[in-house]
Amino acid sequence: MTTKGESKNQETRQFVVAQKQLPANFPTHLHEGCFWESLGRVVATYGYLEEVLGIAILMFTGTRKYNEEDVRTAFEKWIPQLEHALYDPLGQLIPSYKKAVEEHPDAAIANLNELIEDLKKAKQMRNILCHGSWRRPDKNGAARPFYVTPKKQYVDTAMNSSDLDQVQQKTVKLICAIINTVTQMGWQFPGTDGPGIPI
Repeated sequence: MTTKGESKNQETRQFVVAQKQLPANFPTHLHEGCFWESLGRVVATYGYLEEVLGIAILMFTGTRKYNEEDVRTAFEKWIPQLEHALYDPLGQLIPSYKKAVEEHPDAAIANLNELIEDLKKAKQMRNILCHGSWRRPDKNGAARPFYVTPKKQYVDTAMNSSDLDQVQQKTVKLICAIINTVTQMGWQFPGTDGPGIPI
């Protein structure tokens, strides 16, 4: 599209980012270091939650008893479950964990549905914190993450490092709850030197 008096042949000016002139640590330069530390710690805690869920799936699916004639078929089905437990994201690990617990004949976890609901809430927060693009902080150091869900929902609450620390601690509680579902079965949680029967 051209304006009056503008030649169609006029050369278009092109621009590039003056990368050397960007502030140090761009685009994270507007926030205090403690904000990014808190965010990094909560993101790392979500990663550990996913690992713990994968291990719990392994424990509940790998300790079921089978008739001798069913072992080979069960083992062949188990291998893909283990692979998924290694690489599935939190949203897919949650139903896999629930199914693994429900299908284990000796599992008796009183608050399983409540735990699953808490994990689903954690998944929503995880998506926001891991995928959000953080806006300029306010005078209190709180920033709003720009994140839109597939249902076109967005975050309108700003968070500061204290808020992120609270999310991290809630996630630690979920990790402990998942580990407890394994150790309450009398098993040692793999990767720890805690009490219980090593599997």
